Amino acid sequence: MNYKLLGRSGLRVSELALGTMTFGEDWGFGASKEESKQIFNAFVEAGGNFIDTAVNYTNGTSEKYVGEFIREKCEQFVVATKYTLNTHPHDPNGGGNHRKILFNPLKRA
Repeated sequence: MNYKLLGRSGLRVSELALGTMTFGEDWGFGASKEESKQIFNAFVEAGGNFIDTAVNYTNGTSEKYVGEFIREKCEQFVVATKYTLNTHPHDPNGGGNHRKILFNPLKRA
């Protein structure tokens, strides 16, 4: 696996990112936890360290699985997540790039 600098951050990320939108079966399709773990392990064995997820991918199951999968070695991964997506459509502060969402992510769900 080759690595590239991520902008001016100094972080080195794998040229390929693992997209995890279908980690979980909450939408009636997608990968089970076991299948997701196999996909994740194959990516890591190939040298991947850059993972893409979002708070609303499979109703949050994707983020949950990714968190579980990287728990033991989280410092070796770079995780890109779209945490600012609104999970409460009728709450004007239910999403966005503000302090409340950044520091209280568990209150989103």
